[in-house]
Amino acid sequence: MSFFKNIFKKPTPERKLNNVKELTLGDIIVLSDSFGLPAALRAQEFQVTAVNSYEFENKTQAEWVLQGNDNTELYLTLDVDDKTYLKFSLKILHQDIETLFDLEQFAEVFDEPGQAQLARIADSSTTSGWSSEIYQQSSYAQVGYFHRKDYRKDELSPYQGKDSGEQFELYSLFDEDQDKGVDIEVWQDGDTEVFLTLFKPTSDIVDMYPGS
Repeated sequence: MSFFKNIFKKPTPERKLNNVKELTLGDIIVLSDSFGLPAALRAQEFQVTAVNSYEFENKTQAEWVLQGNDNTELYLTLDVDDKTYLKFSLKILHQDIETLFDLEQFAEVFDEPGQAQLARIADSSTTSGWSSEIYQQSSYAQVGYFHRKDYRKDELSPYQGKDSGEQFELYSLFDEDQDKGVDIEVWQDGDTEVFLTLFKPTSDIVDMYPGS
């Protein structure tokens, strides 16, 4: 009987992607050719190479790690308020920070009460199209936890141990239009990571393909 069941078994329908929230490992997104996007993103395809989770006091969000054809690595989250926006994050190196900002001014981000203002000096080839002229600090030492797992599939552990999140402090700044920003993550071991962030409408993803 099982033999005949196998013969007449209906094929599994191909998975369809209708919303960015459905993206998972191996999926591919195609971005628009809008001149509002940096050249590194414009009309490019990116594949999801990992799905992580950020956990804060009042929300948990998925982070999709994206790999481009030229090995460009980006991070995508969804910024959900009255509308939903794509938040792209680009990790930058110390030399990029030195080119972008005065380092003494940059250090004020870590001073209480967290009201620093950053003025762009110049772009590097990496940050062109990502940066804004002026940023104003909006958050100071916000505690979060980073999990190397997809919370949509796996429950996040609140306990210490190998499944617990990695604690960090988040410092954020935005430009006047709040469509570009800077995120700074300071980890418990003192390691500091700096990201330029870009907020775009979800319509800037013009196509999505399920992974094989």
